[in-house]
Amino acid sequence: MKNIRQKNGFTLIELLEVIIMKSNKGFTLIELIITIAIISILSMIAIPAYVGQQTNATRSEAYQNLSALRLLEEQFFSDNADYTAAAADTAAIQGMLPGFQPGLNLNFSYQIVHDQNITAAAPLAYGASAPCFTAIATGVVGSRVEGDTFAIDCNYNKNF
Repeated sequence: MKNIRQKNGFTLIELLEVIIMKSNKGFTLIELIITIAIISILSMIAIPAYVGQQTNATRSEAYQNLSALRLLEEQFFSDNADYTAAAADTAAIQGMLPGFQPGLNLNFSYQIVHDQNITAAAPLAYGASAPCFTAIATGVVGSRVEGDTFAIDCNYNKNF
């Protein structure tokens, strides 16, 4: 079979080779490895920052609820000339201070200690003081704030 030249000066086989070469476009292995390396570096930076922000957002629950507890305790003191009795959990606190509404799906458990104040913020230490109270928030086991403890007292001493 004889190679027949087309009007543009190429043979049919040469034209097919050009078409096949043009359709073999793609990424080289080096380009893919570099792309994966860049994405990995960005992930190493972004993921810990994201997790840190989630933890900070979860801790804000304790900050807000402890501040609310302090205000409710001060209101109770102005009405009764004493702070509430000790309360071991959220339900007991709500029994004494019905205005305390911490919300659902709590990441912290709350308690009130009577006649005690904060003497040192880091590490957290308490001392006897009457009349006074200390409201404490402790991270729930299994949550991202497990092991965190925050407190506020009648003198507005706090560790957060």
